[in-house]
Parts: sequence; structure tokens; C-alpha cells
Amino acid sequence: MSSMKDLNYISRRTLLRSAAFALTVTPLAVFLDANTALAADGPLVNPNDAAAKAVHYVEDANRAKGAGAGSKCANCALYIGSASSTQGPCQIFPGKQVKAAGWCSSWAPQM
Repeated sequence: MSSMKDLNYISRRTLLRSAAFALTVTPLAVFLDANTALAADGPLVNPNDAAAKAVHYVEDANRAKGAGAGSKCANCALYIGSASSTQGPCQIFPGKQVKAAGWCSSWAPQM
């Protein structure tokens, strides 16, 4: 039969493992949150940048070759901005924003 003392016991190994996990994950969470916040105020992606050209980014999905009907940055899974904004951050271009009406070949439907 276990006593109340046994139920409240945490081994030193469990405590150290939990502390190590918390120390590892906390800075990562802070970094990711800061990255998103910085991207929200970042400059617009220039369609002539090498990274933009690599994914065929255009600021108007209606002029994109290969864009499916209705596909645009605002309804892409990689778009971090709000659906009602005219521009917002994108995971493809860290620290920069894309036009909500834009499109690139990395477009993926939101789930």
C-alpha cells in the first residue's frame, strides 16, 4: 500500500529532466514569437529579389502563371498575416512581408 509521502515524491532525475526540457524549449518559443513580431513590421518582398524569383513570387495572383483559381497569399498555409490585411508576413520570406493578393509556387492550401 502506498503512503501519501510516496504519491508526492518526484525523483531527482525526473525533476532535472523536466527542468532541462523547459530550459531548452523556452528560448525557442521566445525566438519564434519574436521572429513573427519582427516580420509583421518588415519590408515588402521585392519580386525581383533572388528568393522571390526562385519561387516565382508575384504581387498579383491574377498575373501568375500556374496559380490555381482563387489561390493567393492570403489563403496560403504559409501566410502568417491576418486574412483581412492587404499584406503580411510569410514563412518563405523571414523578416519580410508579402502582398495578400500575391502568389508564389510554394502556395499550399490552408487546413
